[in-house]
Amino acid sequence: MHTYTANLKTIERRWHVIDAEGVALGRLATRAARLLMGKHRAAYTPFLDTGDHVVVVNADRVKLTGRKDEQKIYRRHSGYEGGLREERAKVVRARTPIRLVEEAVRGMLPKTTLGDAMYRKLKVYAGPDHPHRGQQPTKLEVA
Repeated sequence: MHTYTANLKTIERRWHVIDAEGVALGRLATRAARLLMGKHRAAYTPFLDTGDHVVVVNADRVKLTGRKDEQKIYRRHSGYEGGLREERAKVVRARTPIRLVEEAVRGMLPKTTLGDAMYRKLKVYAGPDHPHRGQQPTKLEVA
């Protein structure tokens, strides 16, 4: 018997739309990361990008539980000495609301070039509109 292994020619990528309105950020990010990695497929292969494309809309209305709006800190560094910048989640949400979702999903993907390829299939939009209607995406509910 042979073990089936997916290859890039046989992978059929689908498009999924997730509405982030009123959904907890962590639950949204885990659902999106599983779809991007392809773990929902029977032909999941850990060393190949077998995942689908994910479009997240209404990212500005994602829910942070507890007091994370005031307590959660997002950090980035310019690379220069003393270049550490810190912002609270409510400031990040006001300035660039898609960053909350992007960083949450990015943190759940592999930290390799394969993870970079998976991350490129994630599209996040602050409002309800997106330009990917031509791909006929399926709408998903996040519980």
